[in-house]
Amino acid sequence: MFAIVEIAGLQYKVEQDQKLFVNRLKGEKGDKVSFDKILLTVNGSITVGAPAVSGITVDAEILDHVKADKVIVFKKKRRKGYQVKNGHRQSLTQIRITGITGFEAGAKKVTKKETAKTEILSDNATVNFGEDHELNYHLKKNNLSQSKENRETLITLGKAVKVELEKTILTHEEVDAAIVKNIDQFKALNK
Repeated sequence: MFAIVEIAGLQYKVEQDQKLFVNRLKGEKGDKVSFDKILLTVNGSITVGAPAVSGITVDAEILDHVKADKVIVFKKKRRKGYQVKNGHRQSLTQIRITGITGFEAGAKKVTKKETAKTEILSDNATVNFGEDHELNYHLKKNNLSQSKENRETLITLGKAVKVELEKTILTHEEVDAAIVKNIDQFKALNK
């Protein structure tokens, strides 16, 4: 379980009990802070925010305020006698992630997205009996002629299978199984 969170303008991947250095935060040593700009969470399933995931917070504790290593800034213009040497130490805050909360609300949204995705996938995996090329595909797959009579037989067979299975949409596998089961009807038409 982890989350991508924005802290003081920078993005960090955080987990439970992780220690990290971030840009200087307001607060004293030992204070509790909370971050609510969560960009992504992974808790068994991935939830991506647009731009942020609502309902999820990352809680942290300030451990210390420190300064980073010195960075040397050296400027020089050759043949001009100009050179300047400066140093800089960035102010940082060390924090420890105490918890990532609010996954119950995020889990409900994930299930809605997952069901929408499965519906889209099922639409791609279903047979449209109004399209001749789909009917011809199934007839050719089962070594049957692609005649008009066979297509009409397949349409009536599809209606019967829909009633039998109590479904409004049939998948490719269900149509192929129905053709194999009723192959005698097609062979009788071919004679």
